This record gives sequence, C-alpha cells and structure tokens, in this order.
Amino acid sequence: MPFDPSAAALEGSGVFGLPHSEEEAAVVLVPVPFEATTSYGGGASGGPAAILEASRQVDLYDVETGRPYEAGIHMLPIPAHVAALDREARAAAAPVIAAGGAANGGPELAAAAARVDAASREVNDWVEGEVRRLLAAGKRVGLVGGDHAVAFGSIAAHAAAYPGMGVLHLDAHADLRLAFEGFQHSHASVLRNVMDGVPGVARLVQVGIRDVSDEEMAYAAGAGGRVVVHHDALLAAERFEGVTWGAQVRRIVEALPRDVYLSFDIDGLDPTLCPHTGTPVPGGLSFQQACALLAGVVASGRRIVGLDLVEVAPGPDGDAWDGNVGARLLYKMIGWMLKSRS
Repeated sequence: MPFDPSAAALEGSGVFGLPHSEEEAAVVLVPVPFEATTSYGGGASGGPAAILEASRQVDLYDVETGRPYEAGIHMLPIPAHVAALDREARAAAAPVIAAGGAANGGPELAAAAARVDAASREVNDWVEGEVRRLLAAGKRVGLVGGDHAVAFGSIAAHAAAYPGMGVLHLDAHADLRLAFEGFQHSHASVLRNVMDGVPGVARLVQVGIRDVSDEEMAYAAGAGGRVVVHHDALLAAERFEGVTWGAQVRRIVEALPRDVYLSFDIDGLDPTLCPHTGTPVPGGLSFQQACALLAGVVASGRRIVGLDLVEVAPGPDGDAWDGNVGARLLYKMIGWMLKSRS
C-alpha cells in the first residue's frame, strides 16, 4: 500500500507512523528503557514507548525543516533485555536511594550500588555497540531514553566516529557530579563521565542549567574552557535588559566545534511542557526557544552528527502530554540534524 504522509497513522505502525525498515531509513532511533539511578520522580524507562505512541499523532510536514520523514526514520524494537536489567537494577538501587546513598550504610548497600553500576555499564556497552553498528552502516542515529545515564554509550560511539566533536547539552542540571548517592553511572554524573572518559569530545556547552552543586561548578571552572555553562537565570537576566534570544543563540553556538552532538534532557524545557519528568525545575526553555537554538546550530554551518532525548516520563492514568511534547521535540531534532547534513 502506498504511504500517504497526510493520512492518519495506522495502529501499530512505526515511529511517526512511518513504514520504513531499518535498512530503508536514513535515521535510526535506539530506544533504551533504563532508569536505575533516578532518585526523585520515576517513569523515564517508559519514555521510549510513550514517545513511540505519541509520535503517530505528529503531522509530518514541518514548516522549519520541511519533510524529515522522506529520508526514512525507524525505531528499533524496545529491547526486552534492557527492560529486564532496568527492573533488576531499580530493585537493587531502591535501598541505596532510600538511605541517601551507599555511604550511609554497610557492605550490603555498597554491594547493591556496585550491582547497579554493573547493570549501567552493561546497558551502555550495548548502546555503544548498537550505535557503532548503525554509524558504520551509514545511518544517522538518535537515542531515546530512559534516564540521562544511558546517553554515555551513544556519545562515546559518536565521538569515536567524529573525533573533536562538541556536545550541546540542554538540561536543567549540569550532570557533572563525580558520583551521586554512590552510583558512578548516575544520571547526575553522565556528562562528568563523558568529559573524563571520552577524549573525542572537545567541548561541552550546557544550556538551560538551573540546578547545580558547588562540586559541578568547580569542575566546570577548572576544565580549562572545555566546559561552557550557560545558566538559565543569567540568560534570562540578559533578556530582561533587552538582549534577544537570537543574539544569545549565536553566542552559545560560537563555542561549539563544527561537529555537534545534541544531548537533550527534556527537563531543560519549562516544566509545564514535561511535568512528569523525574526532576522538574522551574524556569527553562520554551519549545520555540529550544527549536531556535537547534536552528542556530544549523544556520552557523555546523553539522549535527547525532542526538539523544532522555528523561521523558509518561504521566499517570494515560496522560500523554509528556510523550506528545517529547515526540514533537524529537521530530524537530531529527529534522534539524538532516537539514544540517543536506
């Protein structure tokens, strides 16, 4: 049956209602339903399924990026073995989190934290292998989380393919802690792990940041310019004095290398757009501001080489709002990635 991009998506169709197979698609999405270290609100492991379901309601013509669907977009099946690891790791993490961290207990808590870290490493090893495989096949790859910790393997695979790349990190949190609650592979440590363990990343540029620790700010200050933090409050203060978002976007983008990886925690947005994400924080970007930032990357001549979207959590009782916003943001991210490489 010929595909009609203007028709309603069929039940059970692919991501965004598209018919493309992995082989046919230029863009392949890797779902990772894992959130072992989330310590406030949960639900991010349901993000890939929520985004997939909501994506079938997205109209496929985009006024900014045209027709991203024409390149072909495919989401891999949600991996059952990762979902099983998530259940096991969350059970192990629960007493550690309840105690306020592994340091507040005895050897049993330390052993539980070690099991969670081992599960996280296993997931990220799998992610890195899948992303490397897809990149080698000429695909453009996006990861759909899951909590932010699962992005490590994707960033590492892209940095191997595009050494010297920059990471544009949109988030309410800096994620630069050495560890959090005893977990070395915490969602609150993922960008620290990247900057310490992935030498192919030349620079990290952070936007939307509004919840940080002394440790994180000291790390950024001591990184020799390799970490650039744009605090949400300071950007807002400039706008109150008349500086335009367009001017701020140009300044943000100037610090990025030519090749850019997008790492987008949904809580980088205003929390009215993602109320069920694990750690919502007042402030943040509007949907339009986020899109304008992506457009600014492309307008500068830089190339978006890969992406992740994490921490989308479906609401209770079938509330589809977070998945709806996540699906539309993901389509925009894919559209700008394709446009940057056309």
